[in-house]
Amino acid sequence: MKFIAPVTRNQEITATIMDLTYEGLGVAKVDDYPLFIEDALPGEEAKLLVTKVGKNFGYARVLERLNDSPDRVELPNKSYMQSGIAPLGHLSYPAQLKFKQQQLQNVYKKNRLDIEVLPTIGMAEPKGYRNKAQIPVRQVKGQLETGFYRKRSHELMPLEDFYIQDPEIDRAIVIVRDLLRQYHIPAYDEARNRGVIRNIMVRRGYFSHEMMIVLITRTREVPQLQNIISGIVMKLPKVVSIMQSVVPKPTNVVLGRTVKKLYGKTFIHDQILGHTFDISALSFYQVNPLQTEKLYQTVISAAHLTGKETVIDAYSGIGTISLSLAKHAKYVYGVEISEAAVADAKRNAKHNGIANVKFQQGLAEKVMQDWREAELDVDVLVVDPPRKGLAGTFIEAVGIMKPKRVVYVSCNPATLGRDIALLQEFGYHAAETQPVDMFPLTQHIESVTALTLD
Repeated sequence: MKFIAPVTRNQEITATIMDLTYEGLGVAKVDDYPLFIEDALPGEEAKLLVTKVGKNFGYARVLERLNDSPDRVELPNKSYMQSGIAPLGHLSYPAQLKFKQQQLQNVYKKNRLDIEVLPTIGMAEPKGYRNKAQIPVRQVKGQLETGFYRKRSHELMPLEDFYIQDPEIDRAIVIVRDLLRQYHIPAYDEARNRGVIRNIMVRRGYFSHEMMIVLITRTREVPQLQNIISGIVMKLPKVVSIMQSVVPKPTNVVLGRTVKKLYGKTFIHDQILGHTFDISALSFYQVNPLQTEKLYQTVISAAHLTGKETVIDAYSGIGTISLSLAKHAKYVYGVEISEAAVADAKRNAKHNGIANVKFQQGLAEKVMQDWREAELDVDVLVVDPPRKGLAGTFIEAVGIMKPKRVVYVSCNPATLGRDIALLQEFGYHAAETQPVDMFPLTQHIESVTALTLD
């Protein structure tokens, strides 16, 4: 029998918002058929226009709100939600923290996991926190502009204040944009793969205030390049590094595989928990420096180190977690797939005078198996995987190696729930999860979970 939805496209209805999805969309139901709605909060009644009807769910938009949720707040610029910069910007910050706690609880319930989720650790000032920006450059109404794409499109919305970025980064982007305009540099034309400048990337050290500018271009040659470099250095005295990355082909990848130095150094410095790190254009480095320190303190506490333990830090990047753990452990082994990141990690260990660490390049699951076969006796394993979570072969290696404690740093509740359920089959048990709000005003959730071997 053919399914017939209880609503039709372009139908106007009145409904009450019941819940939020993990992406922050409001949920209303018509005869148990869910409609997902932007800028709608639980408890709000609204007149809706149905915009899309599918087999299992549909979408609608708000024509008129009949009442406001007590958790609703006004954003200073509607572009922040239209572009996806601040998808939770209409929700009060205390309610955002509860929302993130609830998302983890929902995942655990779905996976039949009995794990307590603690209240989310938030920020005193939950905006202007990002220490890195990657901003597209396009031609809009005949003028080179920087901004952000409208959601689900490649239509650039010109913006100068990005709200969640370090204000000094916003200021730097405007200065570089104006120099590009001054020297008539053609902006990238995505449809025809023409033009010169594709994106501007800026990194700024929160503690050091050092700044790096990366010009991401379609062509190797950039007209008036020396004048642009001189202008940046004159107007932004904290810039210690200007780099270029060439991306010649049509792609959604922002940064090319290699970068070329145009001015100064190839890295900037910053600090985490008293350690200094070199951060290059290609380095993975947490974007929220204040919350990173809270996250790493949570990891250190969850590891229960006494100074006698051997620790593996999987997905170790440039060594930020490894070096933070080193002074609390006997020895730390880091494994990381990126060759450049391993070189950075070794240099960072040397800079900080830390000798009880070793970094190895390779796939985490492969190196773990090698260490297992070498009968490396590991007390604590710290994992900080990408959004896809842990590979099945990695979990198998953990099950055979049997570290007494696993500390799982997650950026994706869905894969965290899946992986904990798999680790349970090898005798691991988690009592609680501590969410840390690394990305205020967005739906992204970071958390720390300690698992012990039964």
